[in-house]
Order: sequence, then structure tokens, then C-alpha cells
Amino acid sequence: MINLELPSSEEKIRGLKIGDEVHIFGTMITARDAAHKYLIEEQPDYIRPYLENSLIYHCGPVVKKSNGAWSFVAAGPTTSIREEPYEGTVIQNYNVRGVIGKGGMGDKTLAALNEHGAVYLHAIGGLASLLAQSVKEVKDVFMLEEFGVPEAMWVIEVEDFPAVVTMDPHKNSIHTKIKSESTEQANRLIHPVV
Repeated sequence: MINLELPSSEEKIRGLKIGDEVHIFGTMITARDAAHKYLIEEQPDYIRPYLENSLIYHCGPVVKKSNGAWSFVAAGPTTSIREEPYEGTVIQNYNVRGVIGKGGMGDKTLAALNEHGAVYLHAIGGLASLLAQSVKEVKDVFMLEEFGVPEAMWVIEVEDFPAVVTMDPHKNSIHTKIKSESTEQANRLIHPVV
């Protein structure tokens, strides 16, 4: 198990490889479809300190507000491939060190991970309430009124947030490997050699 402290350096991230299990500590930010589009089109400077050398979590949380403070009730990952048109540019423009989500991403993101020293981390779906326990504090929220709760950019402090590196800065992707191996196996089953 590797403890990943945020913010993190490019050197530390380039030391990670597919299959590494990490526990994340520090400040990261949630961002989904509306946020990614906003980051590309509007390029807001106020968000840069939260993204630089940190992680984006593809998550539409369930939240509650008590005594004026927000907290996460559920924090499961959302499907990442929807952000493929944006992610490489976001990583480059905001010096992001990684992305957390589920299902993996495509070739454009994989190239950006290699070029800029970042990783894709897979969080386990179905554990939303358990993952929310790793969110120790909601530090801020941006674009809440404009985008709504799931699409807002939530700045969160996490401790012991579990994830697995499934796309690394060395052009390796578990998702591509599994797809290729599965296709080969399916072809052997469908078209057996006699």
C-alpha cells in the first residue's frame, strides 16, 4: 500500500505503476461533465490552486448541510469515459497529477498522463457510503447554484481514500489490456480452432 499525499510532485506520480494500491491523503476536487466543460471554456483562475499537483475525482456526491457545514453522505465514483474529450487538456492546463473515477479512460487521456506525469486511479463502485467516510471535510464548493449538487466542484479533504492505479504515466492501461485479452478469449470461444 502506498500513501499518496496531496499536493504531490510529478516525480512521485511518475514512480507509480498500474496495479499499485494507494491511500490518498490531502485536498482534492470533484468534477464531472459540466465542470470539465467549464474548465475548458472559461479557464477560471480561482480554481487553479485547488487543481495544481492534486487530483480530480469524477464523483457526483450526495451531501447534507448541518449547522452551516457541508458533509458527504455518499461519494461513489462516476463513469470517467464521459470526460475523455476534456481530460487531457484539463490535465495540461491545470497541472493536475491524476484523476479518480471508474471504468478507465481513452488514448487521449493516456497520452496526457504520460506527457504531464499523471495517473488514472480506479475507485470501487458500490462503496459510496464507505468512500464518504474518507472525506473528512468539505473545504469549499464552487458553481453549486449554477450546476447543482452532483456537478458542482467540491473541494474536499480526504484521509485513507483507497484507489488503484489502472493507467500510469508510462503508457500502461489495465483497461486496454483487459479489453484486448477479453476480446481474444471471446474470439477463441466463438471461433474455436478445430
